[in-house]
Amino acid sequence: VRALFDGSFEGDLLKVKVNKLTSTKTQLPYSYYSLPYCRPNSIVDSAENLGEVLRGDRIENSPYVFKMREPQMCNVVGRIELNAKSAKEFKEKIEDEYRVNMILDNLPLVVPIQRLDQGSPVVYQHGFHVGLKGQYAGSKDEKYFVHNHLTFTVKFHKDMQTDSARIVGFEVKPYSVKHEYEGNWSKTTRLTTCDPHAKRTVTSSESPQEVEDKKDIIFTYDVEFQESDVKWASRWDTYLLMADDQIHWFSIVNSLMIVLFLSGMVAMIMLRTLYRDISKYNQLETQEEAQEETGWKLLHGDVFRPPTNSDLLCVYVGTGVQFFGMILVTMIFAVLGFLSPSNRGGLMTALLLLWVFMGLFAGYASARLYKMFKGSEWKKITLRTAFMFPGAAFAIFFILNALIWGEKSSGAVPFGTMFALVFLWFGISVPLVFVGGYVGFKKPAIEDPVKTNKIPRQIPEQAWYMNPIFSILIGGILPFGAVFIELFFILTSIWLHQFYYIFGFLFIVFVILIVTCAEITIVLCYFQLCSEDYLWWWRSYLTSGSSALYLFLYAAFYFFTKLEITKPVSGILYFGYMLIASYSFFVLTGTIGFYACFWFTRLIYSSVKID
Repeated sequence: VRALFDGSFEGDLLKVKVNKLTSTKTQLPYSYYSLPYCRPNSIVDSAENLGEVLRGDRIENSPYVFKMREPQMCNVVGRIELNAKSAKEFKEKIEDEYRVNMILDNLPLVVPIQRLDQGSPVVYQHGFHVGLKGQYAGSKDEKYFVHNHLTFTVKFHKDMQTDSARIVGFEVKPYSVKHEYEGNWSKTTRLTTCDPHAKRTVTSSESPQEVEDKKDIIFTYDVEFQESDVKWASRWDTYLLMADDQIHWFSIVNSLMIVLFLSGMVAMIMLRTLYRDISKYNQLETQEEAQEETGWKLLHGDVFRPPTNSDLLCVYVGTGVQFFGMILVTMIFAVLGFLSPSNRGGLMTALLLLWVFMGLFAGYASARLYKMFKGSEWKKITLRTAFMFPGAAFAIFFILNALIWGEKSSGAVPFGTMFALVFLWFGISVPLVFVGGYVGFKKPAIEDPVKTNKIPRQIPEQAWYMNPIFSILIGGILPFGAVFIELFFILTSIWLHQFYYIFGFLFIVFVILIVTCAEITIVLCYFQLCSEDYLWWWRSYLTSGSSALYLFLYAAFYFFTKLEITKPVSGILYFGYMLIASYSFFVLTGTIGFYACFWFTRLIYSSVKID
């Protein structure tokens, strides 16, 4: 098709492609031809990018071919006779509420659904259901009916100068019709139930086509063309309409309140610690204030003592920097509009490639920290940074992939793609981590602002609310609270197969998340130092990182309240992927908290005059 730029002229061929069958009940995609639908003479696979393959997209050609601006009625695609096996396959897919996805000129097929209340906009459902379950009047038996007649509507925008047209919408209304014909079946048989000559068209599913062994199904379609005012450039807007902008604004205002409250506390702490000298002139110190004030100053000889398991901390911080870089750059691309949903799989591909290239910063960050902790074996630390997180994620991914493969779903990543992923990891990511580690270790070590004593100081008995576990769990609530409304939309778009395209909101929420993680960690770290407990390294990482625990609990809550997943495999898939997501969130938020606290302690101790 001379499709994209100069439009299509009347009579030009429009080829419909078929994509995967999807279901929100099982989360397992299947290729279109896994059901015995009518096939074209030869099936041609469209080239898919890495992101599409990982999503389970399988785009193939189909026997549906239209001519631009030439309406057609009752076109017969073909006839199939069901046997016990194919009838069972259809019934299973109808039972699990599978939908058929098709594509025309890169636009996905949608079913317009009118809401019951008048005046509300039409809602678009992606793809049409394979079929439906129902009962005949007066009968208790549940039967399965297949959608075998499709009424397509192709919307086009006409160019006044050239008379060419561009496709701006692709809609369908599916029907189930028991087609009838006289005599024996041949390619040219006329249907009595749907005949363009007798002006008999299909407008309802009054006598539906049942799915049973030995029955034959005739597949037919109509196409009508409608002129539309929608410009080609804004044809995606109908798909991306978010009906609930208010909720996002509400969530952002709610999060900003948390941020303002925390910022106030941080500002108070800064003023009290760093500009204490002013009050010395005013001589307004009470005895109690002076005592509280000296709490953290007493620790100057221990506060920069390397923690236990310092190697592991370096690895986690490096991985967090890698994540932070990946998400930040992806968000900037998305906000600028590079990752539009018309570029299927673009987001996934971008995330993967950026993860690989951010390995450079991961190696650098972990080696810098490692050298500060007086470590000498930088190669060991770099290796662990290159393998620990990706190794764990890949292991979970591999097990889940084996399960999907066992279900014969198209969501299983083929061997070639698996090889490409391993190559990206070993061939590009690992060497980059090493380069980063080498550069980081070559740099002079970060100097501590105060000297560390030889003998560790005794930590006094702590109050119950300063107990590490308690304060770590409290610390995770606020960062999670700042993002959880946006999280609901992200989960819905992933698991209920809707478009997510509010990267502007997401970027604001991401900034709020960074600020919240940093501030809550600084506040809790300050309280900890004031009560003369100098073991802040790991605690600062875990304080904001614990928000990942709440994320996983929320994912479980979402699973039981919003999803209708019944198959055990689908449940394992959901929790497996959410486990990887929570682990990533832990590394990201933990690193933000750690760096904030690191900066804060260096700042306050560098202003201490040690006599």
